[in-house]
Amino acid sequence: MVLNASPVELPALPAVEQEWQRRVRADRQLLFDIQHAVGGPFHVVYPEQFAANLRSFQKTLAGYGVRGQVYYGKKANKAGCWLPAIADLDGAVDVASEPELVHALAHGIRGRDIGVTGAAKTDGLLRLAARHDCVVAIDALDELERVAWIARNAGPVRILLRTLPPNAPHSRFGLSATDLDTAIAMCARLRSRVELIGFSFHLDGYAVAPRAELAYELIRLCAKTKAQGLPITTLSIGGGFACRYLGDDDWNAFLAHRRDDWFHAGKRPEKFYPYAQGPTGADMLAAILATEFEGHALGNHLRDNDIQLYIEPGRALLIDAGFTVFPVLGYKQNFDYGITTVHGLSMSVSEQWKGSEFLPDPILVPRNPDPAAEPIATCVGGASCMEYDMLTWRKVPLPQRPAPGDLLLYPNTAGYQMDKNESEFHQLRLPPKVVITAEEGRLRWRLDK
Repeated sequence: MVLNASPVELPALPAVEQEWQRRVRADRQLLFDIQHAVGGPFHVVYPEQFAANLRSFQKTLAGYGVRGQVYYGKKANKAGCWLPAIADLDGAVDVASEPELVHALAHGIRGRDIGVTGAAKTDGLLRLAARHDCVVAIDALDELERVAWIARNAGPVRILLRTLPPNAPHSRFGLSATDLDTAIAMCARLRSRVELIGFSFHLDGYAVAPRAELAYELIRLCAKTKAQGLPITTLSIGGGFACRYLGDDDWNAFLAHRRDDWFHAGKRPEKFYPYAQGPTGADMLAAILATEFEGHALGNHLRDNDIQLYIEPGRALLIDAGFTVFPVLGYKQNFDYGITTVHGLSMSVSEQWKGSEFLPDPILVPRNPDPAAEPIATCVGGASCMEYDMLTWRKVPLPQRPAPGDLLLYPNTAGYQMDKNESEFHQLRLPPKVVITAEEGRLRWRLDK
C-alpha cells in the first residue's frame, strides 16, 4: 500500500488490544464527552484489567505452591485507582519516597504490605517505614546504620539486603560481596533493632534464566544465613517481567526491514523496547519457577528451604490497563507525508524522552468519519515550540486526514508512559487520568484521585 505520494510502503504496527479497550474506543461519544469535560489530552485507566493482571501473578505463585507476595512497582504509574484493587486482593506496593508511601497508606494499603526500595533513602522515609512496619530494602552499609539508629525509637525494622548482581558490576545499586558479608554480621549484632528477613536483587532486561540462576544462588545464601540464627524467610527477585504490545509478525517485519525514511527527518532511534516478546507477565514468572537446578524446579527449592518469594512488577501489572488520548489541533503536509499536531506534549509519552520511540500505531478517532477517504501517512508533533517535541517520529498510516477536533488515541500507555516524564511546559497542565468502570451494562467515568 503506497500512502500519499511517497514511494515508501509504510509498515502498520497495530497494538494488541483487550476487549475493554475496543469497547471504550468504539464508544466515540464517550471519548468526545470526556474530552469536552477535561478540555485537553487525557489518560484513560481501567482498574479491572490491573486487578486481572495482579490475580494472574498471585495464581501462578499459588499454582507452584510458593508462598509470596506481589508488590506493585508504584513508580510505573501514579494513579490512585490501582491501590484499592491491590488492597482488595491482599497485594502489596513498592515505594521509594515519602509521598508514595503516604499515598499507598491513604488508599488502604497496610504498612506491612508496603516495601521501600530505591537508592539511599531519607531519614524521614526510613522513619515512616519503621513506624508502619514496612519492609525496607537496604542498599548500603551507611543506610543500615541509619535504619538501626532510627529503630532505637521507632521499633524494630524488617529489612532485605539488596545484592549487587554479579553480571552488573558497574551498577550503582546493591551491596558488593564484601559489603554483604559485613551487613550480615551487622544484622547479627543489631538483631534487637533490625530483623533481616532475606535478600533482594534487580536485573535489567527481561530474560528468564538470569533471574532463576541468581535466585537459586541466593536461596543457598538464605540457608547459610539462617544457620547463623537470623530470621531469614524471604527472597525478592524484583521486576522486569516482559510485556507484549504488538503481534510477532508485525514486530519481526518491522525489525527486519526498518529504514531511516520511515521516520520524520530520518531520525531513527537506535534501540526500542522489545514490543513483542515471550514469555510475558505471569507466564514469565511460571518459567522462572519451573527452571531446574540439580534436578528440581526453583519453586521446589523455595518450598524446601521455607523461603517465600517477593516480586515487584510495574509495567507487567499495568499492561493493557490504559491508553492516552490527544485532541488534534491541526494537520499540514510539507512533504510527501503529513505532520499532525496534537494538544499535548511528547513528555506524556515517555519513550521519546529516553531517545527512543513508542511504536504501537496511534488510532485516529475522527469526529466526522469519512468511509470514502484515502489513507494518509503522518508523523505526530506536540503543541510546544520545540523542534524535538515529537510524539511519533515514525510515519504512521491513518485511515483519513486528521482534522481539528479529532482525537488521536495512543494504545496501552499505562505502563511507564503516562506520567514518568510529564511536565507543565508552556504552563500546560498535565493530562488528567480518567477512570473507566463498566456498571449496569454501560461505561462510566470519573477523574482519578
